Amino acid sequence: MTQPEVLKSLLNAVAQGDVSPEDAIDKLKNLSYERVGEFAHIDHHRALRTGFPEVIWGLGKTPQQIAQIMEAMRNRTSTIMATRIEPDVYDAIKAIVPDVRYYFTARICALNLPQPPNPQIAGTIGILSAGTADLPVAEEAAVTAELCGFKVQRLWDVGVAGIHRLLNNLHVLKDADVLIVVAGMEGALPSVVGGLVDCPIVAVPTSVGYGASFNGLAPLLTMLNSCAAGIGVVNIDNGFGAAILAGQILRTAAKLRANPKEF
Repeated sequence: MTQPEVLKSLLNAVAQGDVSPEDAIDKLKNLSYERVGEFAHIDHHRALRTGFPEVIWGLGKTPQQIAQIMEAMRNRTSTIMATRIEPDVYDAIKAIVPDVRYYFTARICALNLPQPPNPQIAGTIGILSAGTADLPVAEEAAVTAELCGFKVQRLWDVGVAGIHRLLNNLHVLKDADVLIVVAGMEGALPSVVGGLVDCPIVAVPTSVGYGASFNGLAPLLTMLNSCAAGIGVVNIDNGFGAAILAGQILRTAAKLRANPKEF
């Protein structure tokens, strides 16, 4: 049975009263995907299941493949973005999709989205970087969060080598409802921040550092072994994943506020 036939059968069952609308929604969550060429199946209903639409991982895909996927997603979701896009790849994509936007530091392409989007979920995601060299990962987190409809507050270059830079900006930490802390080298910044705030922290190790940092393994281990409570750690250079986790925390808080009796 093809997808249209499955959908028609499900709608008929709802119309006849054999399936409730609630059960139909549950079935639809796993129904809709679209084949693009011979290389992709777009999961159009991922946002129904997880709260966030599918995002295109740019590395390993050709500009033509990325452009085709973006066009297939057009008008199907409010957030169309591709991560890890280098400038030359962006140029090739833009030749096919003229209205695509590019966020240079974050290496993100977004299709036909306002700048900046209006926040859709209450709360602020504060994003800190230990050093300027960490900005590509930090900006990946910031732009991802903004494109997904969250309010973001940036605080760059406040690492532990000059701790007064962080201490002079404690108001940014206090105003955040969840923090993303990005650091390379030895990765100490999340532990310091963890001792100063009462909100969840998502720590992001970066591959920035000299040889003994082992391309981010040293800060990853530091963050995993933090003595500060309330810190979760994502993978090395995973600014995108950090933004999605922070967003899920805010979305869960919004659900709790909206339906307190259900929890």
